[in-house]
Amino acid sequence: MTENNRTLHAIIVMGVSGSGKSSVGEKIAEALHLPFVEGDALHPASNVEKMSKGIPLTDEDRMPWLDRIGEAMKASLAKGEGTIVSCSALKHIYRERLRAAAGGNLYFVYLEGSKELLTDRMGHRKGHFMPTSLLESQLETLEVPTGEPGVVTVDIDDTIEGIAAEALKALAALGVTG
Repeated sequence: MTENNRTLHAIIVMGVSGSGKSSVGEKIAEALHLPFVEGDALHPASNVEKMSKGIPLTDEDRMPWLDRIGEAMKASLAKGEGTIVSCSALKHIYRERLRAAAGGNLYFVYLEGSKELLTDRMGHRKGHFMPTSLLESQLETLEVPTGEPGVVTVDIDDTIEGIAAEALKALAALGVTG
């Protein structure tokens, strides 16, 4: 608990590439007055290089990245701060690893959308290392978090503001407030 009797939370905004993790995460962080961590910035250079070349990451590639994200969340919580992080968190084992790193105090906002919408969004972004060609491998890897504890699912067929508002409403229903 913080001095304001607020429970500290770590929240991961998850989904495949193009779902809006960073944009939605920033809006949620702003609304909850929490710091935002861009998960992609924590990728080892070797991962960025592979993805830039259109080579999908393996579990082995992802584990050091997930550990970096886990350390960032753990450090934030240890400082008495909550945090919002963008991270694809595609598999159940990844989410369990992240839950363990956060001491179990972790929520996920799963951004869900159609392949067509995701492809369109990826095609319009500029300066991102992830090519549209990797979307298919991410969709194949994705284990939808339905039924997992602390997960809210939000459809991305809306504006960033609308998606963030839905996520905040769903998080509030779980007791996560700013």
